[in-house]
Amino acid sequence: MILRADDEKLTYSGRIDYEDKEAPVFIYPCSSIRVRVSGSFIRILVSNKRAYWENWLGFIIDGRQGKMQLPENEERAVLTLAENLEDKLHDVLIFKRQDACHTFKFYGLEVENNSLIRASQPLPMRKIEVYGDSVSAGEVSEAVDYEGKEDPVHNGEYSNSYYSYAWMTARKLNARIHDIAQGGVALLNGTGWFMEPDYIGMEQIYDKLQYNPELGSVNCWDFTKYRPHLVLVAIGQNDNHPFDYMAEDYDSEKSVYWRKRYKMFVENLRRIYPKAVIILKTTILYHHQNWDRSIEHVCRELEDPNIYHFRYADNGCGTPGHIRIPEAERMSEELTAFIESLGENVWKEEYGG
Repeated sequence: MILRADDEKLTYSGRIDYEDKEAPVFIYPCSSIRVRVSGSFIRILVSNKRAYWENWLGFIIDGRQGKMQLPENEERAVLTLAENLEDKLHDVLIFKRQDACHTFKFYGLEVENNSLIRASQPLPMRKIEVYGDSVSAGEVSEAVDYEGKEDPVHNGEYSNSYYSYAWMTARKLNARIHDIAQGGVALLNGTGWFMEPDYIGMEQIYDKLQYNPELGSVNCWDFTKYRPHLVLVAIGQNDNHPFDYMAEDYDSEKSVYWRKRYKMFVENLRRIYPKAVIILKTTILYHHQNWDRSIEHVCRELEDPNIYHFRYADNGCGTPGHIRIPEAERMSEELTAFIESLGENVWKEEYGG
């Protein structure tokens, strides 16, 4: 029996392309599908479009997490997520582990004939949106033997958005998440690491649905489809490549220009979300303090009582490599405590629009 992608019992979350409701396209990390089904096996019908790295699908069935490597081509595939299951209703979460190193189309689930199909619990009312880089996407998070160290050689297999500080924080706050996060991204075009050597910055990504030109036509996102109560802006550490001008001279022409563009970016978000709480931040990944100093500078200039600058205890000096699961856990605890300190007004419905 096929549970089609457009079945109303499936619960979707994330910035997902629904142009074809029978084959929605998953683009961003943390995007997910939830459902409850009975039967002894669960299979997924997908087609994957690869840009780089190995591409892996994440899933949690009855509390146990697994992953499945996706095919490199775009042919429709049937992948077995679980078999020999107990005869009961199974809680199923399927999610995108990685950023736009790939996209995949979801056609549905194959389950036993006469399986019971039930909707999962409703999504939380609280809504978060994150604009970030590889750390917000959970890149290399599963390489736990390299906590506090440089990254191991990898090909995408260690990346898992479920273990990003971003999704951890959302779970602690009982909030749904749209994670607009891309490994290597900086604020401005021409800097960072994403799409080297024709670097694409967050300024070009934030308002897009599909944004990687290697994966298809670039198209715009409709911001009316998701109105977050809380927006996290977590960029400003890949901006030091290919040249760390902010560390070289805080008052240089390039440094002043970056602060101008960063301020414009935040002001654009404020126009889109006039009542959301916005938190500006970076991460514990090594970077020069002048980037955080610049963010503080902009935050003060904005003079907006609902825009905050947050720093972790070991901000910018916690690790030379990507954030591993234990480090992401500590980050999420600090960030959650800060958000909770702002009070319940963060989650008032009128804030989310």
